[in-house]
Amino acid sequence: MRILLTGAAGFVGSHLVDRLLVDGHEVIGVDNLATGREGNLAHLGNNPRFRLVRADASRPLDIDGPVDWILHLASPASPPRYLERPIETLLVNAEGARHLLELALRSGAGFLMASTSEVYGDPHVHPQPESYWGNVNPIGPRSVYDEGKRYAEAITMAYQRQHGLRTRICRIFNTYGPRMDPHDGRVVSNFVRQALAGEPLTVYGDGSQTRSFQYVDDLVEGIVRLLASDTVDPVNLGNPNEFTMIELAHLVLELTGSQSELVFEQLPEDDPRQRRPDISRARDLLGWQPRVALRDGLQRTIQAFSEQADAQER
Repeated sequence: MRILLTGAAGFVGSHLVDRLLVDGHEVIGVDNLATGREGNLAHLGNNPRFRLVRADASRPLDIDGPVDWILHLASPASPPRYLERPIETLLVNAEGARHLLELALRSGAGFLMASTSEVYGDPHVHPQPESYWGNVNPIGPRSVYDEGKRYAEAITMAYQRQHGLRTRICRIFNTYGPRMDPHDGRVVSNFVRQALAGEPLTVYGDGSQTRSFQYVDDLVEGIVRLLASDTVDPVNLGNPNEFTMIELAHLVLELTGSQSELVFEQLPEDDPRQRRPDISRARDLLGWQPRVALRDGLQRTIQAFSEQADAQER
């Protein structure tokens, strides 16, 4: 297939590019490098089945020739990044989705929207099934991401209902792995970078809030299976094993051998107290569940961060 993928130079996007190329597809990557990094794609060299287009995915794209699928992953995804770029975040998820849905309609292509567990906000239902409508502050600082994704889901379903467009929606829970930006402000990248540098690990709140962490290869497998399915309704892709921030911090310290201490700072506004996916739908419809344990995935991530730091020093 010929696939258009926005956010191709991002952490998740670049791993998905790799998998699609391995599976024999042609990939046109789109990224304006606002938060993506060209280095994430450097290993592809002159691969004849991949090209990167420098463009803003919130604006209409002019792509030569037909495409079979459009995968919309472009968006700042970590709180510090989307708080720095609030309007850009809203536009790439809202206007970006609309323009790409129109392109899919003209091209006869399918459309996959990469949504997020943030559509559940600070949930009152635990774990979170796809049927839960969420608890989101529509005007808080995080709303630019949360509501941007909720709107993207709504317009995706509208095009599916009104035009019969082939659509898929994946709700991505916390994902980690190699190629994360060490300075993106996510908890895994923060802890690993700080531990390797011998700096104190920054824990927000009292560290009792929970997250569920999936390794990036598991997510990519889920997305590929979702594309091959005929599932229209949203599907959670995440790891149902739940950890507190304190547990994660101590595991990172153990695996890095760091003697860093923990420092505690105020919990950011609207930060969810707990997050854990119900993946029954993914298991039943896709035959998918995560396979990489947190300890194993963290070891791979720590190695990648360490190698990156060594390369920068040379």
